[in-house]
Amino acid sequence: MLNYSFVSCVQSKTNSPVQRGRHETILMGDLKERLLPKPASAVTLGDTSHRPFASFRQPFQGVDVLGLKKRGQGLRSWIRVDASTGDSQIVEVDKFTVMRRCDLPARDLRLLDPLFVYPSTILGREKAIVVNLEQIRCIITADEVLLLNSLDSYVLQYVVELQRRLKSVGAGDVWQSESRDFGDVSRNTSSDYLPFEFKALEVALEAACTFLDTQAAELEIEAYPLLDELTSTISTLNLERVRRLKSRLVGLTRRVQKVRDEIEQLMDDDGDMAEMYLTEKKTRMDSLSYGGDHSMMGYRSMDGPRSVSAPISPVSSPPDYRKLEKSISFARSRHDSMRSSESSKQNIEEMEMLLEAYFVVIDSTLNKLTSLKEYIDDTEDFINIQLDNVRNQLIQFELLLTTATFVVAICGVVAGIFGMNFPITLFDSSSAFDWVLLITGVTALVIFFSFLWFYKSRRVLPF
Repeated sequence: MLNYSFVSCVQSKTNSPVQRGRHETILMGDLKERLLPKPASAVTLGDTSHRPFASFRQPFQGVDVLGLKKRGQGLRSWIRVDASTGDSQIVEVDKFTVMRRCDLPARDLRLLDPLFVYPSTILGREKAIVVNLEQIRCIITADEVLLLNSLDSYVLQYVVELQRRLKSVGAGDVWQSESRDFGDVSRNTSSDYLPFEFKALEVALEAACTFLDTQAAELEIEAYPLLDELTSTISTLNLERVRRLKSRLVGLTRRVQKVRDEIEQLMDDDGDMAEMYLTEKKTRMDSLSYGGDHSMMGYRSMDGPRSVSAPISPVSSPPDYRKLEKSISFARSRHDSMRSSESSKQNIEEMEMLLEAYFVVIDSTLNKLTSLKEYIDDTEDFINIQLDNVRNQLIQFELLLTTATFVVAICGVVAGIFGMNFPITLFDSSSAFDWVLLITGVTALVIFFSFLWFYKSRRVLPF
């Protein structure tokens, strides 16, 4: 730029004044265009060549924003189990498709996300049940189960067990349909006659309870020999192993307690249990939609073709068949409401019995862990008692050493007195040294045993 301006100035000196002014105008415009920044409207947001320090620093350097966004909205692998056939297949769908398919909000699907760690939860929604029980993370509907695909063995066992139960109740379904045709309101409450969502939930509860009970049993097998070894030999290695064992026990107890509280909360709330009967709600909605369409078709067929030019009197009384239809619909609605209330009450009882069975199982597991924790606490108390006993023995030994040191110090005082350089008539006697040693020793022993008697009278030492 300096060379360009220098050449322009040299040429302007040799030209005329008009040409000189023209060159200066061109030069100033070029400098202005080069040095001054462009306005914001002329610079695009994606163009980084006009930004200050664009070549030195990129915006949001080190943060993969697109990767974080796609991570929550990308495709996930699900295992789909069909309710009618029991067949399973692996499907890959995104989060919004699952939300539209199961009519669930995003916060419910967040419970199933493996990137987050949430406690065990069972949620009943309008068209689905969201289950998050340890390794089992699934969405149960009236027609299918969407299980989050995983390589865990309990997930595969869940699929196999659910398929086995679905394919082994064919004859039971036929008998159940015949009993319903005969108007039998009371249904069999065994697991073969439960609706699909109850079977799927039962298998999930069974898998979670089995997994937690297995971990509790393994912890018991490892804990009791280790605690017995610690009581016999107190060492740093054994104490470290017991500390790790106790931390595992606390974590497992928290997880078992959460599952127990979730089941107990469902058992205490009739509304949540009624929300989980998805087959009943789907059947009711289908019957209402079919009944509405059928009544509209009957109404049109009974009205027949109507002339456009024929006037309709607003004060004319309704015909007889309309009165009859209203009375029949009213009676049908009352019958349906009574039947739905009875069935919902019975369904709540079925759900409550199902939850109560697994509540007993998980409560037994919690009792095992509680007993193990109490045993660990008792072992810690026993070890503390042993350490206190050793500490007391050391204190007693230190007290004896202190008393003996005091007695020896008395003898040292006597020796220091006789070691001074001054004349005394006692030094002239040949037996004086023996008498000094004898009197000093006897005095020291008397003082020492006097201290021992004092300790015994005060019960400081166990003599």
